[in-house]
Amino acid sequence: MTPALEPLRRIAAYAVTTDDEGRVLLVRASPRSGTPGVWSLPGGAVDHGEDPNHTVVRETAAETGLSVAVSGLRDVLADMRSLPQRGVTIHTDRLVYEVTVRGGTLCDRIGQPTDLARWHTLAEAETLRLRPFTAAALGLPAASADLRPEEVPDFPSFYAYEGPDGLHRAQRFAAYAIATDPAGRVLLTRVAAGYPGAGCWHLPGGGTDYGEQPGTALIRELVEETGQHGRLLDLLGVASHRDAASLGPEGYPIDWHGVRAFYRVAVDHPAPVVVGDVGGSTSEARWFSHEDLATLKPDELTEVTAEALHAAKL
Repeated sequence: MTPALEPLRRIAAYAVTTDDEGRVLLVRASPRSGTPGVWSLPGGAVDHGEDPNHTVVRETAAETGLSVAVSGLRDVLADMRSLPQRGVTIHTDRLVYEVTVRGGTLCDRIGQPTDLARWHTLAEAETLRLRPFTAAALGLPAASADLRPEEVPDFPSFYAYEGPDGLHRAQRFAAYAIATDPAGRVLLTRVAAGYPGAGCWHLPGGGTDYGEQPGTALIRELVEETGQHGRLLDLLGVASHRDAASLGPEGYPIDWHGVRAFYRVAVDHPAPVVVGDVGGSTSEARWFSHEDLATLKPDELTEVTAEALHAAKL
């Protein structure tokens, strides 16, 4: 039986890179890690306020000795694993990037969570013990090397804690939709009074639950916020924004770091728009034609909405 463990959440970023021979770069977990001897993509936790693009460059350099440049976003995955020896269960939202090598020399490490970095063909990688997210990112089958909790812990999608400066801080992962109907209209929601960005138009979506995949969370949030049933099409990008003294319904400043994946979603059969989250962060939802969108001023949109509409070429 899995003992009662403290639930934790984190966001992490990883690199998929290949050399001229088509081999992929992997790192091996050392005895200091929770899964010694298991191989994974290079990468690690996103620091508070850090752009995940910077995380993947920093972590790849630390774990492999190579300098890389991000060339694109490959996937966003989530998983849970239990580490009884540390007394914790961790939910990790993993951002997987395509990167290219700029230079450096491959190196091994001593006394760190990873100890080896090696190039492997996909056929060789398939014979290794791989972390499940690494196998999924590479399109390989793999038996899970992780111990999963028997039940999903009860843990809020938003959790503020006191930082080293005494100011409360929160890092939150969320999924949002560029949702369109057969007429090409775009569905937006308005942020309710008392929440950061109050009065601005925002994307439907929100924070993912513990143990929940981002795509699943997004379709659930779309129904809860607007009454629309959508079909996930593709991942458009990831936005990272920090507000060092955000003010919301908590009533005190929070150093807020939001990492948001945004997806293209088709609403094939639009229903009457109904805001189900009464009294929550959404006060209104409506469809916008392309002409309507063009009339919105920059200060009428949240940052992630403006970024996602640009990525969708709307």
